[in-house]
Amino acid sequence: MKLSVPVDHAVHLNVRHRPGRDGRPFLLLHGLGSNARLWDEVADLLAAAGHPVYALDMRGHGDSDLPEHGYDNATAVADLVAVCRELRLTGALFAGHSWGGNLAVRLAAQHPELAAGLALVDGGWIGFVDTSRYAPTREKSVELAGWWRDVTGIKEETMRELLRGLHPTWSQTAVEASLADMVEGPDGLLVQRLPLEHYMSLADSMWQDPPARWYPGITAPVLLLVALPAHAQSWGTYARKWVAEAEAAIPRAESRWYVDTDHNLHVEEPERVASDLLDLARLVDKPAPERS
Repeated sequence: MKLSVPVDHAVHLNVRHRPGRDGRPFLLLHGLGSNARLWDEVADLLAAAGHPVYALDMRGHGDSDLPEHGYDNATAVADLVAVCRELRLTGALFAGHSWGGNLAVRLAAQHPELAAGLALVDGGWIGFVDTSRYAPTREKSVELAGWWRDVTGIKEETMRELLRGLHPTWSQTAVEASLADMVEGPDGLLVQRLPLEHYMSLADSMWQDPPARWYPGITAPVLLLVALPAHAQSWGTYARKWVAEAEAAIPRAESRWYVDTDHNLHVEEPERVASDLLDLARLVDKPAPERS
């Protein structure tokens, strides 16, 4: 079921909803330049386990509106709050991938009544400001966004084959979901749905608003799901450092490591990610021990 939820000055966001039963609701957040459909396989498993599931397209992404304004973390979190109010979601479980994890951390710190638990899926704990290699500059953001331009201006079937080659373990559902990051232009060639200027605005906001600044305000249980790609050995050094810092700063934090898995954990291993999210739900709803 698709819902259209108003958030700000006639801006509507698309929400993919699965009713579930009487379990605690999940709100699933995608990464920068991505879309809610990449959560579909995880969402199906969560709903089958009885949890209502809401997967959100952030502004400028997926099937949500594409306004000219509001491409920063503060506005994105305000949009999330508006969606929660509109859908009457309190005490939900938030799972955020990459940039979506950053948003979940900030929301949980600023609006603890909305978030009963967080799952940070290869995001929400990455501290780019810690190293010169990942310095928070616009120049570095432009460099890292080079791939954004590289996948513009090709035919849909070519892109489909490229995705299959890059991600041989992905399901056809996942490949088609990733294609939804793009739209066909007047010439029949694909362009990114999120324009580069909005992508860069959000990227700048990520560098300027590191998730660690919000850790002290988090009281909910937090599950950190961490990818360790086989082709990026040095990344593991940074990841272990950032995860250790998050676990030290957040009172109820636990990490789970996905070895030889790429950044899109929820796409590559949907069954395992869903299982970990259900563990989070059980932890949140576990009765408090009786006092003697």
